[in-house]
Amino acid sequence: MLVHIHKPPGPPRPLLAGREPFRFASKLERDIVRKVGEAVGDFGMIADGDRIMVCVSGGKDSYVLLDALRLLQRRSPVGFDLIAVNVDQGWPNYDTRAIEAHLVAEGMPHRMAVATYAQLVEDKLRPGQTPCVLCSRFRRAYLYDLAAELGVTKIALGHHMDDLIETLLLNLFFSGRLAAMPPVLAASDGRNVVIRPLAYVAEEETRAYAAERRYPIVRCGCLSCGLPDQKRQVVKRMLGDIEAGHPGVKRQMLAALKNVQASHLLDTDLWAQVRAYAAGNSVAAVESREDV
Repeated sequence: MLVHIHKPPGPPRPLLAGREPFRFASKLERDIVRKVGEAVGDFGMIADGDRIMVCVSGGKDSYVLLDALRLLQRRSPVGFDLIAVNVDQGWPNYDTRAIEAHLVAEGMPHRMAVATYAQLVEDKLRPGQTPCVLCSRFRRAYLYDLAAELGVTKIALGHHMDDLIETLLLNLFFSGRLAAMPPVLAASDGRNVVIRPLAYVAEEETRAYAAERRYPIVRCGCLSCGLPDQKRQVVKRMLGDIEAGHPGVKRQMLAALKNVQASHLLDTDLWAQVRAYAAGNSVAAVESREDV
């Protein structure tokens, strides 16, 4: 079987080559870093003295995340450190050599870890079940333990705007919940914090920037990854069709995630909070936020 490695034409462009004094290499780069900075500021993702573990899988989004944080690091008023981490989960044909060569060439502190839990995931699968959920759980547990070993304060993941709104629809359609991916998540283990600095960045931007930077893209070796009948792929295609007919819809969905009208939903716990707020303030103050 062929190794799933896409080699773009020409070597990757060094991120910081010839940038003294600091200048963005393109408008796209500037826009991405600006949006990352906005998300970091809006949700207080990074504090002075943080040591951030940036998870680099070899996909376009994780490379963009790493470079955006490196550029933000040069402009930020607070000081923080970065370490790139790649985890080989043990899927066949997942070749991490190109990833490591890229990190070395960039002078990026990194850790290449080998977890080899892919077989455990396959052994636990039921007939017809895809490994994505189980794989995600194993990976999360492994990353949490690795974060403690490395002494990091935050774990940065490369989920972008499209991932957030796709998750919103996945939960709405298939789980009976109104929930997306939180930009900041305090893990249940009480020792880790996960951040998603690309929350305001669209996938089309990460795709374009990855082409601009000529990253050595390495695909996950899992044969189920990205299959067209997966629920996430179905939702992704649906959103793509809607966006094509109504440009800007996805940005409106992102805006909706930031503008929740709790009193117009049916969650009785939320409704109790709205009523308690109204009792402690004026009804007019509550109604002023409602679009009747």
